[in-house]
Amino acid sequence: MSTRKTQNRGLGRGLSALMADVNEDMLPESEDTPRQPDMSVPIEKVHPNPEQPRRNFNTEALQELSQSIAEHGIIQPLIVRTNPRSAGEFEIVAGERRWRAAQMAQLHEIPVILREFSDTEVLEVAIIENIQRADLNPVEEATGFSQLMLKFGHTQEKLAEVLGKSRSHIANAVRLLNLPDEALTHLREGRLSSGHARAILTADDPVVLARQVIEKGLSVRETEKLVKTAADAKGNSSTSPRKGRKTPAKDADTKAIEDDLSAHLTMSVTIDHQPGAENGQITIRYEKLDQLDRLIGMLSV
Repeated sequence: MSTRKTQNRGLGRGLSALMADVNEDMLPESEDTPRQPDMSVPIEKVHPNPEQPRRNFNTEALQELSQSIAEHGIIQPLIVRTNPRSAGEFEIVAGERRWRAAQMAQLHEIPVILREFSDTEVLEVAIIENIQRADLNPVEEATGFSQLMLKFGHTQEKLAEVLGKSRSHIANAVRLLNLPDEALTHLREGRLSSGHARAILTADDPVVLARQVIEKGLSVRETEKLVKTAADAKGNSSTSPRKGRKTPAKDADTKAIEDDLSAHLTMSVTIDHQPGAENGQITIRYEKLDQLDRLIGMLSV
């Protein structure tokens, strides 16, 4: 009976409750009033979450934290659960960075707070904790938002409320995942800013524009002008000589729906709807086959 209750706690606890655990766990290491641990356990009995979305830890930052831990100990205890795969051991829910630094400092025991979390909650907390990182790049942030929406069904409104972000910030962040891989790599590695990425997102060939932005060192404003120039050139070349006019611009409501669907699906969505008509069409563009597989799964459900 207790096992069933634990397994079903994910939806009952809600995002706000999980967020409270993460926020309390992420107090500064120098906090004067640290949380009291439930117990201290041998460090070899504690293991990282194998589904932890964060794979890279800054070596220099870990060394600095390790030196602090060697001098002052771990101020904020790790949040753990009993390891479902190994009796008598524990799995990290939040605090893997401190665990790694404690190993470097050669600590034999570490303070922990023991909680009951389902597999779903552990992954959810790991994603939330990842989003809260100070060194997060735009692609990592967008991926975190997308996972919370697609895997756990959270809306943009709920994420905005709990994470302290604006809804537009979350929507714009997730839309960046529609960029081709090369452009995403530039964004991830800092060669493009989020502003640059948003500017080239709607272009026909964002990869070519991204290369130009990087080579010329263009500002975001200059990038927006470059995108507009490219769009105008295409529009002029595609205008029919007989008709002498372009397709009417989409209204604001249609664009807003396109943006919302694109953010939710993390794929480019285009709506073609003539004003006053009852019919139209929606085009969903995928960049990778796994996006197509995910879309088919969503439609099948």
